[in-house]
Amino acid sequence: MYKKKLVIIGAGFGGLTLVKALKNADLDITLIDKTNHHLFQPLLYQVATAALSPADIAAPVRGILKKYKNVNIVLSEVTQINRSERWLIADNHKYEFDYLVLAPGSRHSYFGNNSWEEFAPGLKTLSDALHIRESILLSFENAEKSEDKNAIESLLTFVIVGGGPTGVELAGAIAEISREALAQEFRKIRPVHTRIILVEAGSKILPSYDSPLNEKALESLRKLGVEVITGKSVTGINEEGVTLSDGFIPTKNVIWAAGNVASPLIKMTTSKTDRAGRAIVNPDCSIAEDPGIFVIGDAANFTENGNTLPGVAPVAMQQGRYLARLFKKQTPAAERKPFSYWDKGNMATIGRAKAVMQVGRIKISGLVAWLAWGFIHVMYLIGFRNRYKVMAEWMWYYITYKNGARLITSDIYGKVRDVVKKGSSRLANIA
Repeated sequence: MYKKKLVIIGAGFGGLTLVKALKNADLDITLIDKTNHHLFQPLLYQVATAALSPADIAAPVRGILKKYKNVNIVLSEVTQINRSERWLIADNHKYEFDYLVLAPGSRHSYFGNNSWEEFAPGLKTLSDALHIRESILLSFENAEKSEDKNAIESLLTFVIVGGGPTGVELAGAIAEISREALAQEFRKIRPVHTRIILVEAGSKILPSYDSPLNEKALESLRKLGVEVITGKSVTGINEEGVTLSDGFIPTKNVIWAAGNVASPLIKMTTSKTDRAGRAIVNPDCSIAEDPGIFVIGDAANFTENGNTLPGVAPVAMQQGRYLARLFKKQTPAAERKPFSYWDKGNMATIGRAKAVMQVGRIKISGLVAWLAWGFIHVMYLIGFRNRYKVMAEWMWYYITYKNGARLITSDIYGKVRDVVKKGSSRLANIA
């Protein structure tokens, strides 16, 4: 008997939730992802700031789905989608489908200034987090070696662009590293004098939160020593620093947390998109051009009651479960009930025992919000080992202020030696 083929692109929150909800379903399922792991993105900033190790917030997809006999897992990158003939190409392999679900997530957007990425990395993947972690730690090491006052000031200045949850969480975490974890570990420099600047083009940080949570978050950041600049746009970024609409900040450390753009895969479906490249989807999460192709999560522009749903994990997970119900019943397009999002609220952490939480009209800040934030995030982690280890790391950090993953693992001097060797080789050839 023929089983309908379902191809899912992306093993993030939406894609993985969909697959897990289809365990033992009468479908031939193929899950394609560029990486071999599921990443718990809400805690990615803690890897970037050396609080957690990569394995604490990621798990191999094959291990998660090892008991799902109806699922074929493919480590690959999709390069072509043929909507009319119902197939796609991934690393020169052809995969046919009856249903296609795109859940590829998003990447950071520089609003047309892509040259800034070299000097202002974003935070979306484990590679991004490890790169930022090493840049932060190396800045303190290089400042310790430097004899130049201006160079030291530049190395100990961190600018985070974007006052949303990621920017706020990064600013608070870097402030705690410099003022607590590293405070007594250097002999020449004073990490407590590190300058952390959060830049937000809008009038307030955490714009998706209501007052007074914005003010509470701002107060908490300032108590940590973070300078918050609002209402100022970034007009330039280079190796020397950041240019704002009213001045220049010399720095060797810029982190981008100001915007996202959908995966280029969306364009392959030839569906209508918004300015951020997200597919404009129907109430059943399908694209307008094809009732058998669906987009969920960060890559979808889903409008409900006149508002576009945010690109957060709960939205993607609920959309994944919704699609699973459609696929199990193989509901015809004309009979599909629209997806409805249950908003369970938002939360962001600013630092140790400091967080904000908004659930409907309920607004909480401080220790209670931080404890709720920690409990919920640990419960969403996949695997008992991950939950136990992360909780232990947090308890240790709460007591000692010592981060558990402050390692620089790249071979910095090996790279220098390679450059020197290449230079010597070229000189020999010229001679």
